[in-house]
Amino acid sequence: MDNQKLSSIALIGGGPAALFMLKEIVNQNLAVEHISIFEKNERLGVGMPYGKYGARKEHLANVSANEIPALIDDVPTYLSRYAGTDFPDYYAHGKSNPYQVLPRLLLGDYLENQFHQYIALAIKRKIKVEVFTETEVIDLVYDRANEFYSVFTATDVEYEAEMVVICTGHYWPETFEGKIKGWYDSPYPPTKFDQMTNFPVAIKGASLTAVDAVKTLSRLNGRYIVENDQVSYVLHEESPNFAIHLFSTGGYLPALRFHSEEEPYAVSWSMTLDEIYEYKEKNDGFVDLDYVFEGNFKCPLQKSDPAFYEKIKEMTIEEFVEEMLRIRNELDSFTLFRAEYLEAKKSIDRRQSISWKEKLAAFSYAMNYPAKHFSAEDMLRLRRVLMPLISVIIASLPQESYREIIALYEAGVIDHIQVDKASQVDPHHDFGAIYSYMDTEGKQKKTHYQLYVDGTGQQPLEFNDMPFEGIKNEGLISTGYLNFKNRAEGEKYFNEKGYHVKSSTNNFYMQVKGLSINDHFQALDAFGSATKNLFIMAVPFIGGLNPDYSGLDFCDTASERIVKFIKNKG
Repeated sequence: MDNQKLSSIALIGGGPAALFMLKEIVNQNLAVEHISIFEKNERLGVGMPYGKYGARKEHLANVSANEIPALIDDVPTYLSRYAGTDFPDYYAHGKSNPYQVLPRLLLGDYLENQFHQYIALAIKRKIKVEVFTETEVIDLVYDRANEFYSVFTATDVEYEAEMVVICTGHYWPETFEGKIKGWYDSPYPPTKFDQMTNFPVAIKGASLTAVDAVKTLSRLNGRYIVENDQVSYVLHEESPNFAIHLFSTGGYLPALRFHSEEEPYAVSWSMTLDEIYEYKEKNDGFVDLDYVFEGNFKCPLQKSDPAFYEKIKEMTIEEFVEEMLRIRNELDSFTLFRAEYLEAKKSIDRRQSISWKEKLAAFSYAMNYPAKHFSAEDMLRLRRVLMPLISVIIASLPQESYREIIALYEAGVIDHIQVDKASQVDPHHDFGAIYSYMDTEGKQKKTHYQLYVDGTGQQPLEFNDMPFEGIKNEGLISTGYLNFKNRAEGEKYFNEKGYHVKSSTNNFYMQVKGLSINDHFQALDAFGSATKNLFIMAVPFIGGLNPDYSGLDFCDTASERIVKFIKNKG
């Protein structure tokens, strides 16, 4: 496509992913005549997390202003130029500390503002931009003869585009919500909780999504009191029996935000494509997880914290994770929560990073791109061994949220229950759910809750969850797979239940969550070939080959790679 102008690009979804796509189209001067942006809700830029469908005033982002990828204005500049009514303390001469996290709704206002500025820039560069808000796309169909995509909307209008980028963002398939009273498949939108609950509620999960549910439900049933920077919680008189029970298999509460010395995530942290293919040529066609862990975690750690590096330099991944989780397994989760808060507070007060946590977060981001080239064995190791630790560390719970959770704990309102991996939640025949599990003492429990919320967060979605039947039926997208490096290992998993392993003439390969994509986020068809002009940035649908959900940083990096590829391909 060198020196050729694209006639049209359709961005399916108008949230943060579409914002960063538009940013890169403008910044890289991509030659395109027409951009159509389809957003099912009424606002651009905010997606689910940063608008009313994912947040209320009390919900905070888990990134600070200085960690947001570069846009036209940085956050302090935006706050100084625009007067807002919902968060007056943050505007003009108010709070503009770049290290401070922002309310998600305020961050949404900022992202929306930047989106419209990029639209203006695109128009200034003679690109026709059409925005269709409150317009849900219900199908995509490819015309092979004329090489264009038909975009079908819920308003029965059809549009055409030469290229499509799917930016649909978060998506929660419904199970029993709306069918069983008191059952919720997610805490979103938070406005669906609109009345007091004078009884214990169950929340599955104990990380950021669960914290969102905690913030919403606690405010319906009581109030937080702040005096001299100390937070306490008092139940409403009408809700004396309200309580929150968090359930998790790991038994860990999320790690707290600390001071980071690194610049925001950068493409340079990861292996380049040349490095990936050069390594594969010398190593049986795979990138080894141990190699990436050494290069993107241990080596940077050696420079930033030599003493800590000396302690762990000879450890395998399994040994390292076991050591890091050892203290977490020895302490009660709230005791550890308090200790981690003090550690994080010291880090912030002294402007000193906690190096191993910072480097682990950087590794989590960096390993996304070589992950498509892991063996099935290494992907299993990553998910079983490393991700349980990574998911706790990169949560980065804001200190304000910590103080609220501790206030609930001190008021006797919240409890954290560790359950076995075989635990299950079933709908009650009348309302709510039955939580069945074995506790840490080996006792089997079965408890009925009048209100149950799945707070485990966005899970990877499967091929069948993709709502666009046209591209499914035409074989333009396919399920993701990884080959086993060791035939005997593949055969072992092939014979075990619970693993989607298939065999070919000379190999075994494992199905992973979601769709198959290449290094440029281009969809792969049923034959493993790149589908012309179809790119997927919807993280839930590529989670199998893109294991870390890195939010705005993912959107920034993926957009840059997609646009660079479009410009350079022949």
